[in-house]
Amino acid sequence: MPIAFRYTRASAGLIITEGTNISPQGRGYAFTPGIYDDAQVEGWRQVTEAVHASGGRIFPQLWHVGRVSHPSLQPGGVLPVAPSAIWPEATSYTEAGFQPCVPPRALATAEIPEIVEQYRRATRNALAAGFDGVEIHAANGYLIEQFLRDSTNKRTDVYGGSRENRARLLLEVTQAVARVCGGERVGIRLSPVSPVNGAGVDSDPAGTYAYVVERLNAFGLAYIHIIEGVTQGQREVPGGFDFQNLRRSFKGLYIANNGYDLRLALEVRRLNLADLISFGRLYIANPDLVERLRIGARLNVPDRETFFGGGAAGYTDYPVLTSAERGAALL
Repeated sequence: MPIAFRYTRASAGLIITEGTNISPQGRGYAFTPGIYDDAQVEGWRQVTEAVHASGGRIFPQLWHVGRVSHPSLQPGGVLPVAPSAIWPEATSYTEAGFQPCVPPRALATAEIPEIVEQYRRATRNALAAGFDGVEIHAANGYLIEQFLRDSTNKRTDVYGGSRENRARLLLEVTQAVARVCGGERVGIRLSPVSPVNGAGVDSDPAGTYAYVVERLNAFGLAYIHIIEGVTQGQREVPGGFDFQNLRRSFKGLYIANNGYDLRLALEVRRLNLADLISFGRLYIANPDLVERLRIGARLNVPDRETFFGGGAAGYTDYPVLTSAERGAALL
């Protein structure tokens, strides 16, 4: 692993990894990392040790994609699972490239405790690998959000119908994870109004997500990590959404995400609209992003063609500032 990745990105206040599969069933993209077997734990330990040696902190983003998958990525070539057998208008990245998602299989009520157990095991593995905590991925149309929204959850059991029932899986997962590592070492990623991966917006996103955030307070979590607007898209959405209501309701830290650059980040912090700002694509392309922002240096432009690939290209080969570039920026 190149030095630029092993050490420079540790200058972030907190590194949140890319989505990390909690089980073979949870996979929806080829070449993505997991944290469900011993070899993966050992591989991640090398990363966490390097980050810690440079004074950084790192959480894995625990991920089950649910229906956003393809049989070629599932053990035994079976159908992906979901709260309801609703075919998503989305694609899954397979070893043969992007493929249309297929109609999923609805999980039986008796199977859901095993989903919760997958998150529990993944959290134990994360601690064994040396992570400082974990982030539960409950955004972007993946499994937990599929349960949460009434557009993708048509169940009639205790996990469907009312928002209280639809939020049950998220709250059970959070409780299980927090019992393993303590709520103060757990964050949750949410995307209240993002329709990506074929997940239509909930009929009452303000009510649903306000309920979720209020209930999450019981676990003493470190933060909520909110995608403001459409993932990798516009920040303003038709009808609007009061993200500040979520911040006011939550007792932990509020991390803002989506389309932030230095100007917007400074303005949001000046107005005290967020406690922390997260950068995604800019951090992929700029391993020394903190220094570049601090001194006003130019930024590398992310190459979208390399976002999915499984190799070093587009992940560990972006250059850091040279001495000459650093000096020119300081003039």
